[in-house]
Amino acid sequence: MATNSTPKKPAADAAAEESVEAVTDTAPARPARTAAPDPDVVGPPLPLNVEPVTVTLVHHHTVDGTDYPPGSMLFVSPEYAQRLRGQGYATQV
Repeated sequence: MATNSTPKKPAADAAAEESVEAVTDTAPARPARTAAPDPDVVGPPLPLNVEPVTVTLVHHHTVDGTDYPPGSMLFVSPEYAQRLRGQGYATQV
């Protein structure tokens, strides 16, 4: 029969080491959100020779980490405006 020559750690020391490890692990920081900037085109870039359209948001929406509350008016590309309206984020004109 084989015997283990490695001494066992007392249970109190093992629990203390585990609790220290648990405290030192931290979740990654969430990036800070910024307030809505001056009216610029948001979302996907505009194709050449296409004018942006204005949409009014019905629901809270976040684009590229920027929060836009309901009632915000955004300049977006026509295709993006259609997607926002279809998904219920913008008012129907």
